[in-house]
Amino acid sequence: MNPAQLKRKFNDHYGREPEQIIKAPGRVNLIGEHTDYNEGFVLPCAIDYATLVAVMKRDDRQIRVLALDWSDETDEFSLDEEISFHPEQMWSNYIRGVVTELKLRGYPVQGCNIAVTGNVPQGAGLSSSAALEVAVAVALVAAANGSVTDTPRGDLQLDRLTIAQIGQAAENNFVGCACGIMDQLISSSGVDGHAVMIDCQDHKLTPVVIPQALSVVIVNSNVQRGLVDSEYNQRRAQCETVARHFDVPSLRYLDEETLRAGQAGLDSTALKRAEHVIGENQRVLSMVSALKQGDSAEISRLMAQSHASMKDLFEITIPAIDQLVGIVASVVGESGGVRMTGGGFGGCVVALVPHDLVSDVTEAVEAQYEQHTGLRATIYPASPSAGVSLI
Repeated sequence: MNPAQLKRKFNDHYGREPEQIIKAPGRVNLIGEHTDYNEGFVLPCAIDYATLVAVMKRDDRQIRVLALDWSDETDEFSLDEEISFHPEQMWSNYIRGVVTELKLRGYPVQGCNIAVTGNVPQGAGLSSSAALEVAVAVALVAAANGSVTDTPRGDLQLDRLTIAQIGQAAENNFVGCACGIMDQLISSSGVDGHAVMIDCQDHKLTPVVIPQALSVVIVNSNVQRGLVDSEYNQRRAQCETVARHFDVPSLRYLDEETLRAGQAGLDSTALKRAEHVIGENQRVLSMVSALKQGDSAEISRLMAQSHASMKDLFEITIPAIDQLVGIVASVVGESGGVRMTGGGFGGCVVALVPHDLVSDVTEAVEAQYEQHTGLRATIYPASPSAGVSLI
């Protein structure tokens, strides 16, 4: 649904056109998985699949929401009452969580009519939830202030890091998923045509140009995944156990030598989790160099190592994902790279593919994946895009 269609739907439902429409992108992570909540490095890019949120002020203290991608379901709650978790509509909780965090931080939230739509695939590991959180946060601040100014400094009344922190807090504290800040920060701060290396310790952003010879290709396994289950939170807890063992704030402060020297007393599973994170942080730094140099063989090696680490050490891949990675790798070889992307247990793989091999990758996936898994994959060519904006 494009902005004009969203405007018409909003008008049909609420009887007036929206005052603002906000666009927040999904993301794909090129490398650096489960490193963000360990204060490590990640290398995502915002993509040209996005959530759109239309908003209009109300004269009362009610928040009313129309979810156009969820069969026109609605939600309504009062700003003057405690905002509770919605037991039946999961999408509602991302919005309720953002409102709760804005109120806790003292932002002047007021009653609004909201409509939400988008084309970020849900449950695919492309951060549809983060895009929703970021768009809603900006929409509510825009409504309360009458307008939001997006200057060359990136100001959106509240800065882009704060936007991301509000979205992350909503997911951590209200939704119940102990995610890091990567998804929300790249949705708020993406750079057109670039991946962005994020240092999750100090939130420093380093744009990295993707070589012109390579296309970003996302392949959805169509195995649905859910981060708000025990596996994701369990992985985070295991990483925190290792950090406590070494009396450091996070795994960012460990290297492989220190881990090996002090591993006595750690269970083997926690040790594997730490090995993945430490190795993955180094792979992100190496990937930045490889992209700058256009070194396709190194890109291929690093992405293959990352996938193997997620499979063997962090144990978050599944057979269908491994199958997809193998199919794509057999086509691109050392001329590109491929790995699982996202939190794990389904979702998507991401590939950097020479332009002249994109059709070959598509044909190979279509010919082999369903035969091996009984599932049909969906292929999304993607372009690195800018972060949240007002339309």
